[in-house]
Amino acid sequence: MIRRVAALVLALTLHPALVRAQDLALTITVQSADVHKGPSTVTPIVGHVSRGTVLPVSRNLGSWAKVAWPDAPDGVGYVHVSMGRLRSSNGEVPAPTMPARSSSSTAAATATAPAPGTPDMPRPARRRVSERVAIRDQSTGTTISHIFGVGGLVGSTRSFGATARAWRNDHLGIQVDFTRDAMTSNVAAGRVTSMQFEPGVVYALLDHVSDYVWVRPYVGSVVSFRHQTLKMSVPGAAEPASDTGIGFRVFGGSELTFAGVPRFGLSAEVGYRRFPTPFPGFEADRLGVSIAGHWYIK
Repeated sequence: MIRRVAALVLALTLHPALVRAQDLALTITVQSADVHKGPSTVTPIVGHVSRGTVLPVSRNLGSWAKVAWPDAPDGVGYVHVSMGRLRSSNGEVPAPTMPARSSSSTAAATATAPAPGTPDMPRPARRRVSERVAIRDQSTGTTISHIFGVGGLVGSTRSFGATARAWRNDHLGIQVDFTRDAMTSNVAAGRVTSMQFEPGVVYALLDHVSDYVWVRPYVGSVVSFRHQTLKMSVPGAAEPASDTGIGFRVFGGSELTFAGVPRFGLSAEVGYRRFPTPFPGFEADRLGVSIAGHWYIK
């Protein structure tokens, strides 16, 4: 018995065609199926395939099928099995052949040869990898493109406020913050409160996506319009003094989006700021850390 099993294993090893007979192919049954960078809806969409396209499956992950996709950074893509039918390539679906990879625009998968009298299937539509990451809400299936988000922020300098961020296709974004902070001094009496309005730009360096989190590091700069007011804590002191000035802030950080909450982006950043200091003794720290949360409504 042991000899027979060993002979069977040896035969399968020496004849890979027998192993390939059990390969799977995924036939797309929906109008258009998304091809993701990873086996999760939070990963970037690297392309689309149309109804009737047959994709050779290199690995069956249960809910996801791993397929060859030359336009993806690592040459593979993932399609949810609910988008089609999984069958053995030696069954009703003929084993598909992949075209030679001559350029980045070469199709990743082609439909099988149609039977006589059957019209040719349309070639799958493509999406450039450099386009904005598109993810889907797991509960509704709607696309969440992370174009515009609003939220709040807190900073290490006892600042807090509201923030809005909008992204473009080319990783360029616009950010607007409206914050308030307060500080006291060890060498001067009173308290200074500040209101800042900070419009600026951000640039996403890259997108790193795993099954559970989407990491988007970025850098940016804003112009700060600041209004400061000095109030004395001593009874009967002089009237509050105020001043308005312009400064700037440069920063770098990263935005995290989790698969369980695809509309929410959590950002942490470190920045350097330069503001006028009209009141002696109330110089703010030039280095600061802030945490912001944006809920993407579009």
